[in-house]
Amino acid sequence: MRTLKAGFVKTAGLVAVGTLLAAASARADVVPPFKGNDTGGIIAYQLAQRTDARQLAVDHCASYGKVAKFRAVDPHYGGYVSFACRWVPYGSAERPLRTLY
Repeated sequence: MRTLKAGFVKTAGLVAVGTLLAAASARADVVPPFKGNDTGGIIAYQLAQRTDARQLAVDHCASYGKVAKFRAVDPHYGGYVSFACRWVPYGSAERPLRTLY
């Protein structure tokens, strides 16, 4: 009798956990429409259509003392515009910036 009761409790617990997991919303991580760091970033394609994506990237890279270089565009819903932040633009005659850490 005791094993029957323990088996029932275990089964009921598994059913309860399964129900909770099934009811929980499954979603991917939320990525903001604009995200970046000192090496570059991404701009959501929807945001790039509504605003000046070039100016967003230039302002972002300028905050690190760098210039923006656009890398790729994924032109559909859910796609991104990617850019890199570089010390000196390609083909520039200037010497690269030197940093002291």
